[in-house]
Amino acid sequence: MTDPAPSRPRRRVRRVLAWSFGGLGALVVAAVLGVLIWGQVGVMAAEPEPLAAVRADDAVTVDEQAGAIVLSPASGASDVGLVFIPGAKVEPIAYAATLSGLVDDGITVVITRPWYNLAFLDPRPLDAFTSLAPEVRTWMVGGHSLGGVRACQLATDADALVLFASYCANDLSATGLPVLSIGGSEDGLSTPAKIRDAAPLLPSDADFVEIDGASHASFGAYGPQAGDGTPTIDEADMTRRVAELVTEFAASLPR
Repeated sequence: MTDPAPSRPRRRVRRVLAWSFGGLGALVVAAVLGVLIWGQVGVMAAEPEPLAAVRADDAVTVDEQAGAIVLSPASGASDVGLVFIPGAKVEPIAYAATLSGLVDDGITVVITRPWYNLAFLDPRPLDAFTSLAPEVRTWMVGGHSLGGVRACQLATDADALVLFASYCANDLSATGLPVLSIGGSEDGLSTPAKIRDAAPLLPSDADFVEIDGASHASFGAYGPQAGDGTPTIDEADMTRRVAELVTEFAASLPR
């Protein structure tokens, strides 16, 4: 004996449910595609002159790989390194000029190439990048802006955390991790107030430094950024100050 045909109300419910789940799926797909497209449009490119200066610097070896850019001292291997995660929609090599001062001080820097130019879409673990410089024994992880948020998520796998115009979204307050947070007085995006408000998510002995005259975009060499403040510090002084702060911090880490 065959089952009776479904009643009209049941058929209507099924149609409504099918339409609802189908519509929700379409919205999710559209949202994902929208994020991926947004990540590829309007990417802030490296300024030619600062980048050319890094490439011409005999003291810095630049190894551009598919997944990352490794900046290392030409004089020989270093035992301290920084995995640096770029901000959203910033060409990774744009940070080479600002971070080159660290390399001059003997620190290896691995600049990641985030998937789709968005760090929060990149699931790779920290060792995907530290493995590119196997001679380094002590690793800091850090990042600029959204890259710093991602660095916070990877921080417990590193020896220390360095935030560049950024702050954490996850709680690291009980980790005992050494942390250096560098901000800018003229930052219109990761403002000094936002960095202060997120400070409870970091260990109580985290070191906070504000560079006078630095804006959000001062931490890279990619030109001005919408919504940012106006910097009053030049690129050479910014590079020197960042190098001083990170090198001093690195020297304090246990080996």
